Amino acid sequence: MSDAPAYRLDELARRFELELRGHGDATIRGVSTLAAASPDRLAFLANPRYVGDLRDTRAGVVVLREEQASECPTAMLLAEDPYLAYAKIATLFERQAAAEPGVHPSAVVEAGARIAAGASIGAFCHVAGSAIVEDGAVIGPHCIVGDDCSVGAQSRMVARVTLVTRVRLGKRVLIHPGAVLGADGFGIANNHGRWLKVPQLGGVLVGDDCEIGANTTIDRGALEDTVLEEDVRLDNQIQIAHNVFIGAHTAMAGCSAIAGSARIGRHCLIGGSAGVLGHLEIADRVTITAMSLVSHSIREPGDYSSGTPLQDNRAWRKNAARFKHLDDMARRLAELEKRLARNKENP
Repeated sequence: MSDAPAYRLDELARRFELELRGHGDATIRGVSTLAAASPDRLAFLANPRYVGDLRDTRAGVVVLREEQASECPTAMLLAEDPYLAYAKIATLFERQAAAEPGVHPSAVVEAGARIAAGASIGAFCHVAGSAIVEDGAVIGPHCIVGDDCSVGAQSRMVARVTLVTRVRLGKRVLIHPGAVLGADGFGIANNHGRWLKVPQLGGVLVGDDCEIGANTTIDRGALEDTVLEEDVRLDNQIQIAHNVFIGAHTAMAGCSAIAGSARIGRHCLIGGSAGVLGHLEIADRVTITAMSLVSHSIREPGDYSSGTPLQDNRAWRKNAARFKHLDDMARRLAELEKRLARNKENP
């Protein structure tokens, strides 16, 4: 596009404190993959498995580590963390239409709602009378801001986001389409064979700079709040149950789920489709790999996994048939070891 921003390589090197090797007056107008890049695009190499694409790239410049420099046929920007450096540079080329402050004519804003003059309320939104929307916040089309909910300054609800009740968003929170925050937690008590619903009287507290993916759900607490500290990043289709606590800077991949009253530490990574059972505690700086089930508390930092590795179906069926015999086999092995030990003592 003719109006796309353009940056000289020496300008990028200075701005992001990277070492430039190549002609500094070359111009970059966007970013791309190594394989698809043209001479006016920037690419990056973070995973050594793509070094073959690096050798054949037509990119104008590549962000990479020093150890891959000899493989690069074009200009380069050297970085200790190429992916992080790329992420910073790519923000220069991200273009989003600025939201106009004000309330769209089709939106419904109940009397009593406090809407900052610099906030934007999009088409077909509904804002409850007890809600607060702070300055610079953007409420996209078809969003609902329910009773006793507040949206912090510069936060953005992209579209079809629902804040049900007692949800408080901090500053610069980004919520993608379809997410629901503040719905009832799953609280039920058995009353002589029938279920009695337990009132969910808490709320949801989301810290500054959090991001919540599409169709993710975060239930409000039964008594106290469900809490996300600052800079928590949730992928799409994640379930956070009532009274869960997630520490700052933790990231969770798609389809993972945290059961009620679990506490997740800070700087944790939880892989896709992993699950954490209720009332457990996970220490800071714990990584849970994809598809794992956390069935007990984790007290020490580190990487944790569960489940069996992928194998061909024939081998898996054979091993699965043996699972139910594992306890008996372990007992027999222990008995054999005892016998061997006795034989050695009494030859």
